[in-house]
Amino acid sequence: SVEEGNLRNQTLLMTTYAAGLRVSEVIRLTVKDIDSKRMMIFVRKGKRAKDRYTILSKRLLSQLRSYWRVYKPKGQLFPGKKPATNIADSTARGIFVMAKAKASITKNGGIHMLRHSFATHMLEAGVDLRTIQILMGHSSIVSTMHYLQMTRKKFDDTQSPLDRLDIPERD
Repeated sequence: SVEEGNLRNQTLLMTTYAAGLRVSEVIRLTVKDIDSKRMMIFVRKGKRAKDRYTILSKRLLSQLRSYWRVYKPKGQLFPGKKPATNIADSTARGIFVMAKAKASITKNGGIHMLRHSFATHMLEAGVDLRTIQILMGHSSIVSTMHYLQMTRKKFDDTQSPLDRLDIPERD
């Protein structure tokens, strides 16, 4: 049904954003890669064929469980049309384009925007660059720094250390 398709599409996009994944990583996820005990997602063969772990949010886990109840995927988390294959890269990209259009978002950019947003939102939440680097699977911190532009919100919320000192006022 259309509603089931929406559940799959929503879950795919939510997973991409919530875990900071590349499109090639999200389409290759398997059911076994979701570790609800440790609240981690195992990313197999990311860029440069490196494996890593990233975070599994509680909201995403709840969404994944709803998705599993409907689709009951066995191997691939987002299976393709043929058994034991994953959804196509172009299908995932198309899902993003359709979601953008449905939300009347006209800003340029593809599904990789979700990964960029993950990194930016982590920085805004006060997560250190090294942690973001590890979660995103960057070999170099320079890659992470390139991704993350200093946001106006973060800049406005930055307080001078002098203002944080508890020094009695002089008369």
